Amino acid sequence: MKLKRLAESLVKKYHTRNPFRIADALGYIVLRVPLKGIRGYYRHMKRRTIIYIDSSLDWWEEDFVCAHEIGHALLHRGCNRIFMDSNTYFKVDQYEIEADKFALNLLYSDDDVACFFCLPAEVFADAVGVSTEIALYRMDLVDFKKLNEEWARTHS
Repeated sequence: MKLKRLAESLVKKYHTRNPFRIADALGYIVLRVPLKGIRGYYRHMKRRTIIYIDSSLDWWEEDFVCAHEIGHALLHRGCNRIFMDSNTYFKVDQYEIEADKFALNLLYSDDDVACFFCLPAEVFADAVGVSTEIALYRMDLVDFKKLNEEWARTHS
């Protein structure tokens, strides 16, 4: 729930779910560059956050990678996954899962996710490019009571 609150606070503050606009508003620099073997990463140096995104990605993949890297920048500042992967035995998968969960919360509102509830979770997972486990996580966070109240308020 912490991840959803953080994502929703950014959406509310910047009036958008567009990760590139949010990154810009946060003062992050986003660069599209050719990368080999990874879709993106972020670096924090000299008090600047730079997000690198593989220039060969489709637009929807770029959106997800940008949101994912914003998640890393906000949640995992100071953690260097590449260093940890190659020089420690620390399990870094939890950071990747957390950044994926943050990205889903940033990119997709409860309204967006609710549209998939009559379908198998795999359909939502395939549509947004994540594992079924992470898709189920996001689907479980949908606040139907709030959605019903909003619908009733706008349709009365």
